[in-house]
Amino acid sequence: MKNIDKREAIIAAALELIAEHGFHGAPMAMIAEKAGVGAGTIYRYFDNKDVLITELYRELEEKLLAALREGYPAGKPMRDRFLHIGTKLLRYCISHPLYFRYMEQYHNSPYGAKLRKDRIINKSGGQHMFKTLMEEGTAQRVVKDLPLFVHFALAFGPVISLARDHVLGLIKLDDDLIVKSIAACWDGIRR
Repeated sequence: MKNIDKREAIIAAALELIAEHGFHGAPMAMIAEKAGVGAGTIYRYFDNKDVLITELYRELEEKLLAALREGYPAGKPMRDRFLHIGTKLLRYCISHPLYFRYMEQYHNSPYGAKLRKDRIINKSGGQHMFKTLMEEGTAQRVVKDLPLFVHFALAFGPVISLARDHVLGLIKLDDDLIVKSIAACWDGIRR
């Protein structure tokens, strides 16, 4: 097995096992076995499990961000840009349930809590497209004057709940329901 193949096998095994069993329920030895590599091989690519967890998240996030940027209507009104982000996000989550389950675990862990906090208060570098959009909307008085954390909760809380319920088979989201749901999220934050 080539080095790149081993790294990809480790990433794929970690994704599947952590999404299924959680961070603590997927020890490195289990990941190595699932990847078909020796336990020590993982440490050639990742210093420790925390690095593996974070690197996997970053790879998944980059795929998600690429999907959100695709066709992004940069010069359009804020509502159009919000609807684009929301619908792309929801469609991506339900189309990639394994990625979604991993990312949801990450966001609900100390790893994700720190990352969200750092991004909202600008410690992590880079620009977050939703943060930029909400700051613009607040400055232009297009959205309600609420803290960014509240805007994130009102916009993404329902999206995550809908994606989770779809993945669990509790609801079937078709294109029409996705569009109506994201429009309702917009209604919750607009002035």
